Amino acid sequence: MDNIYFLMIVALAFLAIADLIVGVSNDAVNFLNSAIGSKAISFRTIIIVASLGIACGALFSSGLMEVARKGIFVPSEFMFSEIIIIFMAVMITDILLLDFFNTLGMPTSTTVSIVFELLGAAVAMALIKIGANDGSFSEVLNYINTIKATEIILGILLSVVIAFSVGAAVQYVSRVLLSFNFEKKANWVGAVFGGIALSAITYFIFVKGLQGSDFYTEIEPLIEGRTVLIVTFSFIIWSLLSYLVITVFKQNIYKLIIAVGTFALALAFAGNDLVNFIGVPIAAWQSYEAWVASGMPATEFAMDVLDEKVPTPTIFLLIAGLIMVLTLWFSSKAKKVVKTSIDLSSQEATQERFSPNFLSRNLVRFTLLASKYTSTVIPDSIQKKIDKQFVKPSIALSRGKTHDLPAFDLVRAAVNLMVASMLISIATSMKLPLSTTYVTFMVAMGTSLADRAWGAESAVYRVAGVLNVIGGWFFTAICAFVAAGTVAYLIDLGGGTMIAVLLLLAILLLTRNYIKHVKKTREVRAEDSLIKAESNSIHGVIEETADNISKSLKRVGKIINNTMVGLINQDLDALKKAKNMVVKLESEIEELQNDIFYFIKDLDDSYLNASKFYIDVIGSIQDVAQSSSFIANVSHKHVNNNHKVLKKKQAEELLAINHRLIKLFDQIREVFETRTFDRIFPPIMEEKQALLESVQESIQKQVERTRTEDSSPKNTTLYFSILLETKDLIMANMNILNLYYEEHQRSKELLDLDE
Repeated sequence: MDNIYFLMIVALAFLAIADLIVGVSNDAVNFLNSAIGSKAISFRTIIIVASLGIACGALFSSGLMEVARKGIFVPSEFMFSEIIIIFMAVMITDILLLDFFNTLGMPTSTTVSIVFELLGAAVAMALIKIGANDGSFSEVLNYINTIKATEIILGILLSVVIAFSVGAAVQYVSRVLLSFNFEKKANWVGAVFGGIALSAITYFIFVKGLQGSDFYTEIEPLIEGRTVLIVTFSFIIWSLLSYLVITVFKQNIYKLIIAVGTFALALAFAGNDLVNFIGVPIAAWQSYEAWVASGMPATEFAMDVLDEKVPTPTIFLLIAGLIMVLTLWFSSKAKKVVKTSIDLSSQEATQERFSPNFLSRNLVRFTLLASKYTSTVIPDSIQKKIDKQFVKPSIALSRGKTHDLPAFDLVRAAVNLMVASMLISIATSMKLPLSTTYVTFMVAMGTSLADRAWGAESAVYRVAGVLNVIGGWFFTAICAFVAAGTVAYLIDLGGGTMIAVLLLLAILLLTRNYIKHVKKTREVRAEDSLIKAESNSIHGVIEETADNISKSLKRVGKIINNTMVGLINQDLDALKKAKNMVVKLESEIEELQNDIFYFIKDLDDSYLNASKFYIDVIGSIQDVAQSSSFIANVSHKHVNNNHKVLKKKQAEELLAINHRLIKLFDQIREVFETRTFDRIFPPIMEEKQALLESVQESIQKQVERTRTEDSSPKNTTLYFSILLETKDLIMANMNILNLYYEEHQRSKELLDLDE
């Protein structure tokens, strides 16, 4: 039996490494979004600064492991055999839960997940003990630290509201005072702003970043009770240094604020949130050591030892810090989670990830009504001055650089870091529990709202996104509690065998999610992905869109072929694959359509004809996609509903048409790949006419079969639908060819005139 507990400790060590990786992938959003979103410094520099912060924070986190030992449950009420089950259940649940959110690209709170997992597992184990002793359900309160759990729940609710409100208020005042032309303000303005921001961040480093560490106890007498003095002195020093940076060294003070703020939040993240990843395994290891030293049976050794403060070995902290830094450098999931936060706070138009819902629409309507009311209260002269501060300076951008713009400017990035630092510092000094994820995310959302980044075009999508993320946070708490409790019960029921099964299941799920993530990433970067036009001349647009036509036809050919084969063979998997391919193609075409506004806006007056051509081309590509989508959907519906198989003659005719259609697509693709538009007339047009006649002939044959043979109504309807849509598909391709042929001929005529 002793060997089982040793193996559990070994398993927990590996689970700790895995938890570090998935945890950093999730929490990277806390300290990277402001620097990355503002593009203040290069990505490489951002990662280096954050890595230094993580390394320092990991070394200072020794004193912060208490929550895993005694913060949620009462250790003395559990035996070693029970406590080790709690810890094992927590770690298995935590890895799977965080990886699930990372795969979705949704930031969640590692603090909340670990707390509610500890709570759920402890409650489950307490109920098992109470049930074995025929006790009362009310006795569960003897096992749980109810006061701490209540504080954490209240802290979650308060941190969401306060962070959003304060972030919005500070950003609004900052923008009114600094405007979007902040770099043209007097030097002293930047120096004062730098003094305020850097003072808040510096104080944050000492109070939140180092508090709880062994090092903090040495400097605590110098800090405690002197908050006002320290902040005032810091403000004076930092303001003077900021003025020197601006005037003497000619450097941008906002970039310095962002770099220091990124370091500070990374340090605090590692120093405080490290407990969320390795606190439980270390507590389990220390429990195991104490039990082995006692020589008592595992079922009789009470865990009073966890009530004592035990320092964490430095070697563990060093290893944990190294794993966190490596994850930060190489995790693609971390970048995906950061992207969610940046997209929701972006000042520029982005591809919205979230769909509007009832709540988001009504919140936006209510806000608009409130805005109209307040505008009647504020005098027009003052309102005009305020509005002037929110006008963004016009920037001349080439098409190639449009999408390289930062998501927001340096002022908002600095405010994000400054406000997050201040709020976390204040809460820590008041010993209030809170989640760094909640604070940093909600501050970013508040500053976005105040900065008018959520306009009429994007508000319902952004609000829906924020509501989804917040809903995910509370979903995390519920899932963590239930899942950890369930896993603890299963382990108690099945012992070592169940632990092996659960670990194997965890490995399989993590591997599956990783493979799906890699596959999805490859799909995004696929060579057949459509690209946005960036040229501003007809010739340039022809060159760029010709590639899109070729790629689209290649994909449509695969869709139609999969659909025909799946329909004839009653292969539902092939039909599902065809439907998924259509959805992805239509999504990319929608992105091209969304880009039309910016394409036209950036065109020179002399090249406006390019816009009409580009619009017509995208419209024709969309027609092709819609026809293939209709054919794929009706075929899938027919097979999915278990309707009759197509008759032999119908199948033969469809396969013949499909073969000729694919051949036509290949010919058209070759024209676009080689840019030999002279080949459109007459060879391809003749093939197109012959194919149309063949489709019409099949329609006529089916009409005759319907009148003379015993035909299935569903089969007949499906057959006619596919043939009619195939005609539309062919005609849409011909429209594309006509567009390019006419433009090609026009270019040749102009060239002849020049000569």
